[in-house]
Amino acid sequence: MWKLEVFSGLFSNAFVLVISFLLCLLILDFVKSRNKHPRFPPGPAGLPFLGNILQIDFRNLHIALTQLSKKFGGVYSLHFFRKKIVVLNSFEVLKDALINRSEDIADRPRFPLSEKLGYEGESKGLLLIRYGDAWKEQRRFALSTMRNFGMGKKSLEERVTEEAHCLCAVFKSHAGLPFDAWYLINNAVSNVICALAFGDRFDYEDKRFQRLLHLFDDSLRAASGFLGQLLNEMPWLLKVPGLADHVLKPQYQLTAFLKEILIEHQKSFNSGDIRDFIDAYLLEMEKVKGTGDTIFTENNLFTIVFDLFGAGTETTSTTLRWALLYMILYPDIQSKVHEEIDRVIGRGRSPTMADIQEMPYTYAVIHEIQRCGDISPMTLPHMTYRDMEIQEYFIPKGITIFINLSSVLKDEQVWEKPHQFYPKHFLDDNGKFVKREAFIPFSAGRRVCLGEKLARMELFLFFTILLQQFTFEIPSKQPRPRDDPIYAFTLSPHPYQMCAVPRV
Repeated sequence: MWKLEVFSGLFSNAFVLVISFLLCLLILDFVKSRNKHPRFPPGPAGLPFLGNILQIDFRNLHIALTQLSKKFGGVYSLHFFRKKIVVLNSFEVLKDALINRSEDIADRPRFPLSEKLGYEGESKGLLLIRYGDAWKEQRRFALSTMRNFGMGKKSLEERVTEEAHCLCAVFKSHAGLPFDAWYLINNAVSNVICALAFGDRFDYEDKRFQRLLHLFDDSLRAASGFLGQLLNEMPWLLKVPGLADHVLKPQYQLTAFLKEILIEHQKSFNSGDIRDFIDAYLLEMEKVKGTGDTIFTENNLFTIVFDLFGAGTETTSTTLRWALLYMILYPDIQSKVHEEIDRVIGRGRSPTMADIQEMPYTYAVIHEIQRCGDISPMTLPHMTYRDMEIQEYFIPKGITIFINLSSVLKDEQVWEKPHQFYPKHFLDDNGKFVKREAFIPFSAGRRVCLGEKLARMELFLFFTILLQQFTFEIPSKQPRPRDDPIYAFTLSPHPYQMCAVPRV
């Protein structure tokens, strides 16, 4: 009997200790949540320890954040476990943040999942690197080198035009029969950045390169899912065997592929013959060799090439897929584009960037594709570089900032028909093109998209050349394609088939 009483007493004491410990944690969690600046942005109440992480739909993050803004305003806060996050929504708020306080939010938070891949220290490339002198030096070098290899120049325009005609040739090979252009478009767009970075393009039949494009798509989906987000917010989970590998498997394979290309390139490197971005970086590495600490390292070269390939392919190719989808869904708009192309360019020559001035309707359609397609609804997370104030709220240094671009491109206070495909958003009463201040698909400020000029060139030339040569139609006896998106960092169309009928 006395043994039972001792056991019961021990169990009772242990139970009291556990309850006391949990109560202390709850009190500590409550105190920490209350211990913030009185003008810190408000937000929804969260669960103890977890915060708001279970209240957010990560499959449609931009929509969830926009809906919360209707209750809490354009500036509000969330808690993901112990991490404080401030969310910025609406045109007026983002204009103030990205333009007027650009440096205040130019920093980047940690990305533990990416660090597991080696994106750490000086090897954070262009996208994830912290704001400071190293970031400025890398960005300055990347911009000047890309300009040297034709960005914004006639030489690159000719290369994009040539690639667009290669894509047209493949479209023609389908002889007007139904096909899915997803990876053909990816291949064509990626060939442009490959020419800049690697000095070469890949044939559309290259199975190894097709595998690369599929891996990149798989890696985006895995990293943008709930588990990928959870690993970034709870880095200690990276120590659970197999968990991170499950998310990063396609990225490991993608990394191996790109490293093979880099190794092959290094073997043929000749400092007297600089062929592309990789050669220019290798030359810079030689110049700074032996000068002490430098950000121009082999690891950083790989990371930057990875960034250029990813950023230079995904958004532009996804925009073109939206473009062709909208053309088959809105044949009347497609007909007006055809009319303008025939009137301004005709069929005897290829379009050039100079034609934009005479093609306001086509240019408006391209802008509306970007706005309505909402391809990059969220920027990569920013972080406050210093204490700042916005909309009378105080945000201290080191706070993660979510920038909801979708809330601007679909702002009901700015656009006449924010949730419809409506090219007149960019036309005045006389049919002239109108530049809209709230059109910021490339973001703005310090972290504005590095390849914006290249992307604008690709979109105009690819779209105009394709529409010059084809009429795009929904295949007969097939249902109308869906126009709702799939979220995986970018918003992409559901797979669809189309017929590319040559214009005779």
